[in-house]
Amino acid sequence: MDCGLDLKAFSLGEATAAERKSVESHVKSCMTCREELSRLELTFASLGALREEEVPKRIAFVSDKVFEPTWWQRMWSSGPQLGFASAGMLAAALVFHAVATRPVAPAVQQVAASATPAATVGEEQIQQRIDQAVAKAVAVVEERQVKRTAELLQAAEKRSEMDRQGLLIAFEEQNKILLNRVNSFQKMSAGLQ
Repeated sequence: MDCGLDLKAFSLGEATAAERKSVESHVKSCMTCREELSRLELTFASLGALREEEVPKRIAFVSDKVFEPTWWQRMWSSGPQLGFASAGMLAAALVFHAVATRPVAPAVQQVAASATPAATVGEEQIQQRIDQAVAKAVAVVEERQVKRTAELLQAAEKRSEMDRQGLLIAFEEQNKILLNRVNSFQKMSAGLQ
């Protein structure tokens, strides 16, 4: 049923004073408009409880350069190009292996075999220094990780508190609307008796 009133403007607060009085008096007598007005108020309260999100700055199209495959994706999907690249890498590995592997001189092998215990003592000191440096680095990393975890936890708690407050506000608004409905139904039922 269309009564010719602008309930949306009234519920948004955009109606003039004369229109507001007209709507208020009409809503008291018309059950359909009263229900429509309460539905609008509930909808606006629900929309007010939503978090604001940033509007995308640009919409991507399929013809954009972003969707074109990269050079390695084109090569990976092409069998002949992939085979040629594999053969080239195998040839480079063979050449590198041939150049990099040189026979070890016998004199170097003898020196390595005749290592003295003094060299092992130096190695133990070096190993101790390495162990100390590693322990120190691990402690620094763990301390940094504990700080980062505390910061992340604090940010999550803050975000959770903000969400909780938003939900409480929305609940209060919806509770007010429902109380108004109950009151109007009680007034209406009192008027019928």
